[in-house]
Amino acid sequence: MNFAKFSGLVPAVVQDDTSGEVLMVGFMNEQAWTRTRETGFVTFFSRSRSELWTKGATSGNRLEVKRIFVDCDDDTVLIRAKRLGDGHVCHTGQRSCFHIEVPIKTAVTASNPPEGSEKDAPR
Repeated sequence: MNFAKFSGLVPAVVQDDTSGEVLMVGFMNEQAWTRTRETGFVTFFSRSRSELWTKGATSGNRLEVKRIFVDCDDDTVLIRAKRLGDGHVCHTGQRSCFHIEVPIKTAVTASNPPEGSEKDAPR
């Protein structure tokens, strides 16, 4: 794992091993990376507190590591994990940290041309 690129940290994406749902993203330093692999539970490095923290240590909603993947640049981690406890991973009580959907404009494609285009013109 290459910790040199981002000042000693790598992004770590955690995904539910059964459903594939993205649960959260955190950062790992070398010690968090080692502890995660040694204990079998996801451990991050807290940038705000400058310390290691194992997800769910206080809430009981731990993330048991099932599989670990690294990307082709060796600077990002994908962890497939089993949710323990009540399964709510987010500190807000949601099952995933990614529960807020942001509206987007529809992409303009050949099958979805913009309004007023030739496709919509009367014939």
